[in-house]
Amino acid sequence: MAQKVVVGMSGGVDSSVAAYLLKEQGYDVIGVTMQIWQNDKERLIEENAGCCGLSAVDDARSVAQMLDIPYYVLNFREEFRACVIKPFVEEYLHARTPNPCILCNRYVKWEALLRRSMELGADYIATGHYARIKQLANGRYVIQNSVTAEKDQTYALYGLTQEQLSHTLMPVGDYTKQEIREIAAELGLDVASKPDSQDICFVPDNDYAAVVEREAAGKLPPVGNFVLADGTILGQHKGIIHYTIGQRKGLNLAMGYPVFVTEIRPDTNEVVIGSNQDVFTDSLRCEHLNFMAVEDIDEPVEVMAKIRYSHAGALCTMKKNQIGQIECRFREPVRAVTPGQAVVFYQNDYVFGGGTIIR
Repeated sequence: MAQKVVVGMSGGVDSSVAAYLLKEQGYDVIGVTMQIWQNDKERLIEENAGCCGLSAVDDARSVAQMLDIPYYVLNFREEFRACVIKPFVEEYLHARTPNPCILCNRYVKWEALLRRSMELGADYIATGHYARIKQLANGRYVIQNSVTAEKDQTYALYGLTQEQLSHTLMPVGDYTKQEIREIAAELGLDVASKPDSQDICFVPDNDYAAVVEREAAGKLPPVGNFVLADGTILGQHKGIIHYTIGQRKGLNLAMGYPVFVTEIRPDTNEVVIGSNQDVFTDSLRCEHLNFMAVEDIDEPVEVMAKIRYSHAGALCTMKKNQIGQIECRFREPVRAVTPGQAVVFYQNDYVFGGGTIIR
C-alpha cells in the first residue's frame, strides 16, 4: 500500500510540481491549501496575497484536477492569528523586528498541518520549499541546502522539530527553479510561469506599520525622540514601530551626513541615531533556540551564521552562556544585527540550528 502524503499547495509552481513529483514517486498524494485569511472583507488583493490569496485556491484546485489527486481547503485562520499575526504585532510594539514566515512555518505550515494530516492517516506532509532533508550519522534530521544557492529557503525553516522533519518531504530541493518551471510547462500547468510572491502574505505593499497600527489600536507607543547614543535629542520620531536597525530612509533628519538607526529603546521610547560604522558589531546574543544537528551544545562551536534571510553568512564561534542563551562572536563585524530577527547557524551545507536575536 502506497504511503500517503499531504502536499501544502499554495497555487504556485513549486508546490504544484512537488505534488507531481511525489505522485510520480508512487506516493498517495492529497493536495491541501491552507486558508489563513482572517475574514471575507480582508481577503488580500491577489497581486500581493501570495500563498493566502483567492487565486491560490483556484490555481491549486486546477492543478490538483490535472494531476488527478484529491484536493481540500482547510481552515487555519485561528492558528494563523494566534501563532503569527499576534506575535508579529507584539514584537513590533516591543521594538523588535520579527520574521513572521518563521513562525508560520513552525506553528502553522508544519505543526498545525502535520497534526491535521496525521488525523487523516497521512504518513508525511510535503511543501514546495527549495531545501532538502538529511539524516545525519547521529540519527538527527537537518534541513540541507537545496541544489541551487540562488533559490535557497533553509533560513526560514530552522525552527522545525525532529518530529516534524521525520514526517516531511521536500522534493523540489533537488531541482533548480528553471527546472521546476520546465517540468510545469511540459505538464501544461497554467502556473508554469506564475511569478513568485514577494511580500509577506498579510502585509500588503510591505507596509508593516499599517498592520501593527490596525491590530494594536489603543496600544501604540506614542511619538518620541531621535537621540544620539549619549542622549542628545535630535528631533521627534513617528513612533518606534516605524523603525528598524540599520534603517536610513524615512528619518527626515538633516545631519549633513548619512545617518542610520543604531538602536531602539522601548523603555524610553527613543530611536538612537548614528553613522554607518555604528551599525556594525562583532557579537550577538540569541534565545528561543532550536538545534537540528545536535540535541544541545556544551562547548564552543564554529559555524556560519546568517543574521537575516538576505545575509550571505559570516563565520562565528557560538557558545552557551550561564542562562542558556547563545552568544556569538564573529571573525569580522557584521552589519545591522536586529533584535527579533532570526540568526541561523550552518555547518557544511545544512542547518545546525538557530534562535531569535535579542541583542
